[in-house]
Amino acid sequence: MSKAHFAKRTNWNLETNRLADSLAKRRAAGKPLIDLTESNPTKCGFEYDARAILAALAAPASLKYEPEPKGLEFARQAVSRYYAGRGERVAPDDIILTTSTSEAYSFVFRTLCEPGDEILIPAPSYPLFEFLGDIQDVKVRRYPLVYDYGWQIDFRGLETALTERTRAVIVVHPNNPTGHFCSRAESGKLKEICGSRNLALIADEVFLDFSFAGERRHSFATSDAALTFTLSGISKICGLPQMKFAWLAVSGPRETKAKTLMRLEIIADTYLSMNAPIQHAAPALLAQRENFQRQLMVRVRSNLDELDGQLNRQKACGRLELQGGWNAVLRVPATRSDEDLAIELLDAKGVHVHPGHFYDFATEGHVVVSLITAESEFADGIKALLTMF
Repeated sequence: MSKAHFAKRTNWNLETNRLADSLAKRRAAGKPLIDLTESNPTKCGFEYDARAILAALAAPASLKYEPEPKGLEFARQAVSRYYAGRGERVAPDDIILTTSTSEAYSFVFRTLCEPGDEILIPAPSYPLFEFLGDIQDVKVRRYPLVYDYGWQIDFRGLETALTERTRAVIVVHPNNPTGHFCSRAESGKLKEICGSRNLALIADEVFLDFSFAGERRHSFATSDAALTFTLSGISKICGLPQMKFAWLAVSGPRETKAKTLMRLEIIADTYLSMNAPIQHAAPALLAQRENFQRQLMVRVRSNLDELDGQLNRQKACGRLELQGGWNAVLRVPATRSDEDLAIELLDAKGVHVHPGHFYDFATEGHVVVSLITAESEFADGIKALLTMF
């Protein structure tokens, strides 16, 4: 029997981990489950204007094929207006539409990197980057975020991680799951490091609009100190992950930006991945964001208040400071591994949380919970979690 030949880049460990195995068994048995890892807003009871969304997808103009590598100007103008509403100017010509931020990352990696080149990613962070790097033959190296009265970038650690093969630094603004926004000082330092070393800066801003303090946080999309790629989309901004509408905005020194956009346009032209109905629906879909964000922030703040109230009634656990996003990081006694704790909690209490190592926390004693879970489930899940200590 012949054996299939697979590329080394897909040589991942495809075995399910112990927590995933326990979760699958519980679901298969039909046992009750409180999921404190839920990240899909369409499953969390938020109200959408279904009539407006479905009507936008039925635009007659969608029946005409108009191949445009960057995306239809009509749709790019809608993204430009999104930034204008934030008080930031991003020209439609500086925007490339993609079906997801993952696709945007692939465009950027292909533009910047030869096989074996390196991209710096923050740690802790969401575990997507390793897979994106593998698929594009790019190596990821980590630079640390440290916690000391709040999260901050360890710039000494970042500069130590740089090598001659480094091509870009990724910043997640705010970080997932720590909820850390880059301060103005940190942003300036990142731009200085990248600009002085001829590195690109890649800013993932999918959670940018979700600030707990209420003030509007700055975007990297208007940066001109270094070549900068800013990624976002309606998956988080509008709570519409199924609509597959994202973008990357390019900024930086004028000549470098122009050369970059020409290369990106050829890559985008090769795939022509964005479909017409979504592009024509873009203004209506982006218009959903205010209603969705208002509902989500009410939910997040309510769950955060509930979490803090329960934490204040005990002494074993606490939460780390967060400034935005949809998650909270709890510090718990490291009496067993975070994975063992998550499995024990799932088996004994029917509550699903993410262990810290899922997000590359450097030490045990951390679990991550979603703040967009329905309030009653969230309260019950946290209560069950705290009984473990």
